Amino acid sequence: MTPYGNILFFIIIGILLIPTIMAGLRGKSAKGYNIFISILVLALIFGNSLNGSISLILFTIFQLLLIIGYQKYRVQKNNSYVFISAVLLSILPLVLVKVLPLLGLHHLFGFLGVSYITFKSVQMILETRDGLLKEKISLIELAYFLLFFPTVSSGPIDRWRRFKKDMHTVPSSQDYQQLLLSGINYIFVGFLYKFILAYLIYNYAVVFLPDQTYNYLTPFQGQIAYMYAYSFYLFFDFAGYSAFAVGVSRIMGIQTPINFNRPFASRNIKDFWNRWHMSLSFWFRDYVYMRFVLWMTKKKWIQNKYTISYIGFFLLFFLMGIWHGLEWHYVIYGLYHALLIICFDKFERWNKKHKLWPKNKWTHAIGVFLTFNAVCFGFYIFSGILF
Repeated sequence: MTPYGNILFFIIIGILLIPTIMAGLRGKSAKGYNIFISILVLALIFGNSLNGSISLILFTIFQLLLIIGYQKYRVQKNNSYVFISAVLLSILPLVLVKVLPLLGLHHLFGFLGVSYITFKSVQMILETRDGLLKEKISLIELAYFLLFFPTVSSGPIDRWRRFKKDMHTVPSSQDYQQLLLSGINYIFVGFLYKFILAYLIYNYAVVFLPDQTYNYLTPFQGQIAYMYAYSFYLFFDFAGYSAFAVGVSRIMGIQTPINFNRPFASRNIKDFWNRWHMSLSFWFRDYVYMRFVLWMTKKKWIQNKYTISYIGFFLLFFLMGIWHGLEWHYVIYGLYHALLIICFDKFERWNKKHKLWPKNKWTHAIGVFLTFNAVCFGFYIFSGILF
């Protein structure tokens, strides 16, 4: 069963969440029951594929052993090679999922959500290395965090310390009512985005464009129309899914972070990446870009801090591109955004010195227009229609 894919999934989730809601409205904890229904829903999602089920179980055991093992090691020692080995081992299954299909081994290993569980596991190892996670973590709670069913397939990517705080907090009846209403609101937003707007844009525009324009558009206009239609479809489909995940999480008492915040109203490309797929972009920012910049600065191989920062941007967006897939259009999509970020950073620093681009409502509007079109062209590349 595909998560949030049809009305049957929502009916099952709605029935399963009744005891959670009743406990919440009485100001009682439903943590144990929520763990139980997470296992049940995971069985529904992965139960139709023996290969997927076995992969998920083995992968989860592997990640749990790796995290717990590294935590025990870190209490006593802090060798960099052991840390790097733990990170590489955690990422290895995801790399295999991306590389094996290129070797013709499509069905050997892989399951829905392998990326998002990997991101959480790597985060645990990195924060253990930093000394941010010192306390002993319950195996069941760690498994619940990695496999939290509302977000297991496509995020948003939560952080352990935030998740743990919610998991151990029992909201009062009044506070839970606010969470419940917020969760229901997000679910309705998800229906509007995914099942109405994304559905209409896809079935009445994207499937026909860019070629089938029935002489209403020239071939070039067909490509332009496709670029905008695909961009809006991508946003409403993914933002709709994320809204479902956030909504169901809140009903279960977990305030999973939102993933989208009006990204097409961004005033520049940096602002865009603070609004689009936020949990993923923040993950790459914190665990790839920042660590690379700090490491390079410490090593002093390159003296210019801007050069280090720009290499960091290329690394970040290159990895983000190939995470989507190893095809050329994903690689170019990532490098395109790295170039946009670097160009904007140079412009921002130049303008700070010359002050020729004032901050007012007109420059704000022009910035939103330019950013929107630059981002849509990026999604045009992402769609694969150019390469």
